[in-house]
Amino acid sequence: MLPYLFCALNGSDPTLISGGISSTDLSAYFKLIFLGLIICISLVGNLLISMLVLRDRTLHKAPYFFLLDLCLADAVRSAACFPFVLVSVHNSSAWTYSALSCKVVAFMAVLFCFHAAFMLFCVAVTRYLAIAHHRFYAKRMTIWTCAAIICMVWTLAVAMAFPPVFDVGTYKFIRDEDQCIFEHRYLKTNDTLGFMLMLAVVVLATHGFYAKLLLFEYRHRKMKPVQLVPAISQNWTFHGPGATGQAAANWIAGFGRGPMPPTLLGIRQNLHNQHRRLLGMEEVRSERRLGRMFYTITLLFLVLWAPYIVACFWRVFVRSCTIPHRYLSITVWMSFAQAGVNPIFCLLLNEDLRKVLRAHLPTYWRTKQHLPQDEAYCIM
Repeated sequence: MLPYLFCALNGSDPTLISGGISSTDLSAYFKLIFLGLIICISLVGNLLISMLVLRDRTLHKAPYFFLLDLCLADAVRSAACFPFVLVSVHNSSAWTYSALSCKVVAFMAVLFCFHAAFMLFCVAVTRYLAIAHHRFYAKRMTIWTCAAIICMVWTLAVAMAFPPVFDVGTYKFIRDEDQCIFEHRYLKTNDTLGFMLMLAVVVLATHGFYAKLLLFEYRHRKMKPVQLVPAISQNWTFHGPGATGQAAANWIAGFGRGPMPPTLLGIRQNLHNQHRRLLGMEEVRSERRLGRMFYTITLLFLVLWAPYIVACFWRVFVRSCTIPHRYLSITVWMSFAQAGVNPIFCLLLNEDLRKVLRAHLPTYWRTKQHLPQDEAYCIM
């Protein structure tokens, strides 16, 4: 059985196996099942996370607004682009629609790819600001700032995906990939090199910001001891950064002369500023958990898209190259899987999302979960 499966994935000549089924039909069958699972998982998972972020006010923060945008984009990609791939696979790797519809589907596929790359880059920048420059982040990262960042990301993605529409033959159906996509050709033929270099630079810059964040956390892994500044005393009236409430008590008791030392007011003001400027331990843990979740999403994007990007650069730099069909097929379906794995890892790595999910479960399931084991069996 395994040799026939390898033959089917390799795209070799159709041969009959047991039951009269050809290897090509078997390959198409597995592709349909795999892509159908991706579509179902992507739609259910991404829409579930989007619903949780929209309904729960505790998640109305900058990181979750960006996560909402990513989830909605993946859901739209699964609903708008993948069904055409299913139809082409079912029709023996053939496009049965018009050339204009092929350009529209290819435009959407490239748009969502660049949108994910640009959004993950912006998330990496904001994660670094949240840890290294928290005062600036807390003051400037409002809902309007998030909306402006999201609009900028979509604008950049459209700017990258729209120009090839006017180039004749750039967006076309690739039979080996079973999809309408950007046709990558030799670098002297069209502008494919600049198109691919932009994507590679954005992905590398994103990981560069996470490396910079890791170095910052490593350098600040130990807190410096508090430097106590001694108070200044003039005739029993203490003032300065190290003064305490005893200064006011001494002034009321009649020790010394001079104006009332504003020590208590200064202490309150310093504590208030310190609360706004510095991160508490729980806030640090929360920001780090969010950073790990988003970096996992970024790493998955790199792992699942890197083989396909390598194949694209192979076509760009090697004239009349021949990419093995099995390798190209695997890389294309890995890029499809990226839309389905994100919600799974978001729920696994984010405790806040799991708490909100448990809170919005039906009352019957929550009651059943907290019942003793014997009573649960009685209900069942």
